[in-house]
Amino acid sequence: MTRVAIYARYSSDNQRDASIEDQFRICREQAKREGWKVVGIYKDAGISGSSMILRPGIQMLLQDAQAGQFDIVLAEALDRISRDQADIATLYKHLKFAGVPIVTLAEGEITELHVGLKGTMNALFLKDLAAKTHRGLRGRVENGKSGGGLCYGYKVIKQLDARGDPIRGDREIDEAEANIVRRIFRDFATGVGPRTIARTLNDEGVPGPGGKLWSDTTIRGHVKRGTGLVNNELYIGRLIWNRLRYIKDPSTGKRVSRLNPEKEWIVKDVPELRIVDDELWQAVRERQGEIAEKFANVTESVRAHHKKNRLNGARRPKSLLSGLVFCGCCGGPYSLRGADRFACSNHISKGACTNSRSIPREELESRVLAGLKDRMMAPEVAAEAMRACAEETNRLNRERRSSDDAWKADLVKVEKQIRGIIEAIKAGMFHESMKAEMDALEARKSELTALLADVPEDVPDLLPSTSAVYAKKVAVLTDALNKPEERAQAAEALRMLIEKIVLTPGPERGEIFATLHGELRTILEWTERQAIGKAAQTKTPAALATGVSGSVVAGAGFEPAAFRL
Repeated sequence: MTRVAIYARYSSDNQRDASIEDQFRICREQAKREGWKVVGIYKDAGISGSSMILRPGIQMLLQDAQAGQFDIVLAEALDRISRDQADIATLYKHLKFAGVPIVTLAEGEITELHVGLKGTMNALFLKDLAAKTHRGLRGRVENGKSGGGLCYGYKVIKQLDARGDPIRGDREIDEAEANIVRRIFRDFATGVGPRTIARTLNDEGVPGPGGKLWSDTTIRGHVKRGTGLVNNELYIGRLIWNRLRYIKDPSTGKRVSRLNPEKEWIVKDVPELRIVDDELWQAVRERQGEIAEKFANVTESVRAHHKKNRLNGARRPKSLLSGLVFCGCCGGPYSLRGADRFACSNHISKGACTNSRSIPREELESRVLAGLKDRMMAPEVAAEAMRACAEETNRLNRERRSSDDAWKADLVKVEKQIRGIIEAIKAGMFHESMKAEMDALEARKSELTALLADVPEDVPDLLPSTSAVYAKKVAVLTDALNKPEERAQAAEALRMLIEKIVLTPGPERGEIFATLHGELRTILEWTERQAIGKAAQTKTPAALATGVSGSVVAGAGFEPAAFRL
């Protein structure tokens, strides 16, 4: 029987989480019509379709395709997979190399023609949408209105036009926030640092932009890019739009800003929105000049030091744990600061957390890698994870099967009623109400048939060597971290096994506790894929019979594991 993997995605901007289940449902129905067996489901929720690079679901699908776990990828439409032409072409090539075709409900089996034409259409759609949005915003700015977003210190004017439609883009000064703006400008001009200003405002309970806490970057921003409160020229009655443009980095999929040429900026005078006078504005500019000069001197010293010490100059790539480390006191992120140490961002930037403990990056990475190897999938942990997986999946199976008899009885009843109506029509009896009744019965029959077809199968045996396979794979990945050509791929694989790392101050001076949280479900999927791939290479039926599909493991609902490092 043909094995099929289903992929679904929705973007957070204009869809809902139920969209994923809707896509799965109609794809399962298609698989049933074709006589295919669904062996895996993959999804990415709340992720844009313009890039696939950071989507864990699509990455896992590619790995499983290369391991030979399914024969076909099924999706609702090609744009559910991606709207980026290069990404579609890359995915198509990888799947074709693995011998796995892509089939969609909208286009059928995807060929090079679909990749070229549909990919181009999707790319043009995104470009056209961006151009129309940009044109509309420019028209509003030319009229002195807001080009998007609301700056701190202002509020929206709610009024209607002659037709009763809301007038968009009009704003006026919010005096309470305007006083805070003037206070920040005065403090900055007199030499108070942005970090101190942010901490003071947070201590006083003054809400920041959007109701969030103040941070030093919110205040100082970037001078050339015009970001940050003290660089916003709207406060002197000068509206500048189109200073920046945003594009996606093809290597990461993340949006980055680029400074547009000054001739492309749209500048309008809006004196009614002035909050800060020229004297105070210039005082802040002078203070920024002093800071820039001091920073330039420090930078030159650092460069000279690195030139003497080549070991310090050869910095390692992005941290293995970036984005995974959190504070146990405030729940905020830990990030790399000076001297290559992780520190609580809320403590450093906002003064909103009392956790002042920091830890060297290399020490934390060593503790985490040791925890992954020795604690996260020790034999007893693996055994408990597999037991919980089997119990949870079997529980879900029993719940579904408990409804099985009722669905079957209901289906027999519905089919009997349908046959009764058909026989009545054959005998010459017909009323208009019979058509509506027949439509309702047919709809119920389809619903019951789909429910009965979706009853899960029994849970297959899990590989008994899971913990041993896991330990070996982590050891190999750890060694690969020290090889420049293999580090990026190994780091990404290891990051998949970590949900988060929580750092909490200990009772002793300088002591910091680290707790590793790992998603056992993901670990089991990853480990089993490695073992199944190895078994597939041997082509022995006995070895393949012990495999477990990702879709079975994904049905388990046990809690993530946490270990003190």
